[in-house]
Order: sequence, then structure tokens, then C-alpha cells
Amino acid sequence: MNTLKINNLNLTYKSGYNAINGISLDIKNGMFGLLGPNGAGKSSLMKTIVGLQKPTSGSIMFNEIDVVEDTDYIKKNLGFLPQDFGVYPKVNAYDLLNHIAILKGIAKKEERQNQIQYLLEKVNLWNYRDKEVHTFSGGMKQRFGVAQALLGSPKIIIVDEPTAGLDPEVRNRFNTLLSDISSEVVVILSTHLVEDVKNLCSEMTIMNRGRILKTGKPKELIKELEGKIWSKFIDNDELENYKSKFNVISQQLIERQLQITIYSTEKPEGFNPVKPILEHVYFNVLSQNN
Repeated sequence: MNTLKINNLNLTYKSGYNAINGISLDIKNGMFGLLGPNGAGKSSLMKTIVGLQKPTSGSIMFNEIDVVEDTDYIKKNLGFLPQDFGVYPKVNAYDLLNHIAILKGIAKKEERQNQIQYLLEKVNLWNYRDKEVHTFSGGMKQRFGVAQALLGSPKIIIVDEPTAGLDPEVRNRFNTLLSDISSEVVVILSTHLVEDVKNLCSEMTIMNRGRILKTGKPKELIKELEGKIWSKFIDNDELENYKSKFNVISQQLIERQLQITIYSTEKPEGFNPVKPILEHVYFNVLSQNN
């Protein structure tokens, strides 16, 4: 079992901006969702975990090794899948993975060959090993990204906005692949898409402005909202009035009519009960911490 323990982590840039404020997390094997809007501090946290920048204070322990002091340890055990990654033109999938494997320190040619074949088969790209990666579709590039992240048998994998721009069928296949991987390693999914966390993660945290706002199991967080989510159709010019009276957590147009969703421990007059979902958890937490 791999463990990542973050304790009271803080990061203040030279400009005085507090990117990370007192974050503490305990993450084990499986899919862990790091959910937050753009600018929440997710990227700053990921860069600090992998040793690209040093925190102002606090500790990060991976498998009981202090990786703030020993950044090489986590780098040797890391797989990273960024949202967008560049590839060399005119290089096929097999040769590019071989190049990355060498950079990752897999010195023995036979070991590289075995890993590359295994991974390309796992992501269903073996038949395309001689095809230039820059010609791949978006879904194929993401699957190739998973393969390169898994080179060297990492113990922790970080994926950043992995399903952005993928169609539903490709997203489902990609999600299944990530889920299969996560049984043996720590996988941190950094995203602003609630759907990714809902589909994949057994544990999650919501962060904004460098702080952790809520942590738990998605099902348990949803259960906390039972009997507390309500909705109503209103006229557009009534919105500000309702916002002044209720905790409006979301609003949307349905067939050109405005529907608001609110959080309330008691049934407000004229509102209908709504079965809570993870989106309600997310919007409610953010609305209470603006």
C-alpha cells in the first residue's frame, strides 16, 4: 500500500501571494479527486508534491520518505499525465516511448521492450506502434499519455484534466483504464469537472483559493445534503431578489426558463425537493466559501 501524507502545507510566492494555505491530506492507493475551479491552487499543489517547487512550510511524506528534502524519491516513482503534452514530429509511438523510457532511467533494452509492448497493448495502441504520435486523435493521444505515465512502474500517478475535449465514448474507455490502474498505485485526478470525480473517485477533496474546503467520500458527501436541496423556476428579473433571501447554489436555463437550486435545511415555500448529486455538493461548498 502506497501512502501520501501532506501535513499543514503552505506556499507563499515572492510576490506575497499565498498559493497553498495549510493543506493536510492523507491519500492511499486508489483514485483521489482533487476538485476545484480554475485558479484554486491545484497546479501549485501538484508542482509542490512532485518537487518542482519547495513549500514555505509543512511536510510531504510519500511512503514515509520526506519528499520535500528527497525530491528524487518521488520523481523516480512518479507518472504524470498533463492536460496537454507535446510530442516530437515524425516519431512513432514505439520509438517515442523508448526515448521516454531511457529518460526515466530504464537502461536495459529488453526491459524497455517488454514494458513498451505491455503498455501499448494495455492502452490498445499496439497495432498503431509504428504510427506517428502527432497524427493520433485526441483519445489516442490520451491513451498514449497513460502509457508514458506508466513507464517505469510508478507508485504515484498525477493526471491533470484528463478528459477535457474527449467525446463520451472515449471518455468512458479512458475512465475505465484509469480505474483499473488505481488499484495498485496512488492516482491523483486534478480537475474542475465534477463528472470526472463522480465517475472515478472513491475519495475526494474540494479546494479553492489554496485551501481545502471539504474532504470525504462522494457518496457520503451527497448523503449529507439529503432533504436540503430545493429548486424552482423563476423569472429572470427575480433572480437578485431570490439571491438576497436564499443560498442559491446554481442556476440554469431549461427550455429558456430560469431554474434556481438552493440549499436550505427547511422546505422553502414554492420550492420542490431535489435528489442531491455531487454537483450540488461542489456548488454548495463553493457558495459557502466565497
